[in-house]
Amino acid sequence: MDFAAELNDAQLKAATHPDGPLLIVAGAGTGKTRTLVYRVAHLIERGIRPERILLLTFTRRAAQEMLARAERLVGSESRAVHGGTFHGTAHRLLRRFGPEAGLPGDFTILDQGDSEDLMQLSRAACGLADKTKRFPKKETLHHVYSRHVNTEIPVGAILREEYPRFIEFEDDFARVFADFTARKQARDLVDYDDLLLYWAMLLEAEPARAIGDRIGALYDHILVDEFQDTNVLQARILKGMCRVHRNITVVGDDAQSIYAFRGATIRNILDFPRDYPGAAVVTLEQNYRSTQPILDASNLLISRAEERYSKELYTKRTGGEKPWLVTAQDEHQQTRFVVDRILELHEAGTPLREMAVLFRAGYMSADLEIELTARNIPFEKWGGLKFLEAAHVKDVLAFLRVLENPRDEVSWYRLLLLMPGIGDTTARNAIQSMIDAAWSHESFGRFNAPPRAKAAHGALVQLLAALRSQSAGDDHSVAHEIARVRGLYDDILRERYDRVEPRLADLEQLQGIAGGYPDRASFLAALALDPPSATSDLGFGGENEDDTLVLSTAHSAKGKEWDAVFVIWAVDGWFPMSRALGDDDQIEEERRLMYVALTRARHHLAVTYPMNVYDTRRGADYSFDQLSRFLDRGVRNAFQRVVLQVSEGLPAPETPAAAPVVDLKGMLRSRFGGGS
Repeated sequence: MDFAAELNDAQLKAATHPDGPLLIVAGAGTGKTRTLVYRVAHLIERGIRPERILLLTFTRRAAQEMLARAERLVGSESRAVHGGTFHGTAHRLLRRFGPEAGLPGDFTILDQGDSEDLMQLSRAACGLADKTKRFPKKETLHHVYSRHVNTEIPVGAILREEYPRFIEFEDDFARVFADFTARKQARDLVDYDDLLLYWAMLLEAEPARAIGDRIGALYDHILVDEFQDTNVLQARILKGMCRVHRNITVVGDDAQSIYAFRGATIRNILDFPRDYPGAAVVTLEQNYRSTQPILDASNLLISRAEERYSKELYTKRTGGEKPWLVTAQDEHQQTRFVVDRILELHEAGTPLREMAVLFRAGYMSADLEIELTARNIPFEKWGGLKFLEAAHVKDVLAFLRVLENPRDEVSWYRLLLLMPGIGDTTARNAIQSMIDAAWSHESFGRFNAPPRAKAAHGALVQLLAALRSQSAGDDHSVAHEIARVRGLYDDILRERYDRVEPRLADLEQLQGIAGGYPDRASFLAALALDPPSATSDLGFGGENEDDTLVLSTAHSAKGKEWDAVFVIWAVDGWFPMSRALGDDDQIEEERRLMYVALTRARHHLAVTYPMNVYDTRRGADYSFDQLSRFLDRGVRNAFQRVVLQVSEGLPAPETPAAAPVVDLKGMLRSRFGGGS
């Protein structure tokens, strides 16, 4: 391959870097994926065996896309490259090496919701559910636990920073976490945090890191995408994986480090040259996405950052107007401007799907959603309930989980509470009877259910026994198992919900997804490790081809791009959020988040802010808003200012007659049998 003909100078330098640590600082829209793909191709051309290359990404889809592009460059040989997410790779390595370290190879993976449910069981077991003072709920407990594991910040420090009202319960947190850990281990359950923690422990374990050295020896080169999004625990893993060969290539952009709330730390990318002495640093600055005026505004905004890698994005594209900075009188005028401008661009030929409205938090689009609906403009909002978070989907998966791991207490509890006549007490008694019998398959069948629950108990025993004892000639597919489960569950669904059709359709799609997996274990692992937002994420069904406008938080927009982007609510207290105003680190992350929002635009960018807002959350009827501190005078000079005129408002209602001619209220009351 002629790499020089395919890459610009900086990309070429990065792709053909020799051995040793390499940091690629890739600005927004500078072709970082292309560079990483060509680096994989270059390593294979150099003679590195593909199976000795590990490519780590943050989504399964990203890894698949990169390896597919590498295959187009070097052929089918690249299929042997090991690519996947951190959690997916940890899962694969733990299945292989875990049994040598006391972790059974048939462990079950808990998703976040199941982990929170198990945390609730530990909370109750520690006697903390009936405190006279309010004790933190399961979601808070799990957040603190996960943050502690991934950031290595002591629990007490997390409580003082985020939950000072709970600092008196620090010892109780420790008791719950100890029970939570013991409960997982006794039932061969592994959560997301365990996957990474066990991987790190294997790499660092003595004597002489025997297993860790064997794991590290599997690969000669490690490549990491989106390095700015890694946390402290992932950084430990990477150091352990390449402590011998030091052949690590990381790609990221410090200016797009926006996931501190998930435990990510910008220090990993800023400190990379110190952590890996002698590391080469290559900066990608040529942008292939945006016009120069949009880049000028974005460069100025991020130049105010306290600490960063110096880079100045530029493009060889010509033309393009300055982005707009739009001053509106209030939220309604901001909304009308955005909708009118969207329709104007649409009439000029820009599809709705190539436009996006971005905001700091989901609630900020409420007025906009009402206006779009009133004008019949189709839109989709990114975020909200994910496919696998739907209760009916989790219900069906609970049946499969107890088949795969009869010690899965969380799934048993969920499944039992579905059954008519079985309440909390009966469910707990049934689980305790299985614990006493060492979770044998027969123990649930021997449980003496109360009279009101005997029919449901018998139906469940019969179903599980039938699924376990399928003969060799039966269909063993996961899709067939789901069909058998639905023979019992669909009736429960119809009893629980008035509108069952959308939920039944979800279960049909779940069956379709299951058809693509060879066995139950791989199916459940795939869903837990890379949960889809929609069924299309797992290859079932086609992409949505409807021409719909995108509404999205700035976080959800990362990695995407559109022809036209509107950033609304550029107001202090909104963007940046008010809770960040007293913390310098949070302010810097909010600045990077606005930079991410601005750099999503290809051709048109408008940033809007209302001067007045009716907001009961601030304890006042109207407040005078201040333009976001990130848009200082120098940054504003890169925009063209647009000040919307005060609208005439709605016409006043006609003065009513002294006595109403028609009694509308009475007519409505009488419709439903109400009195006059």
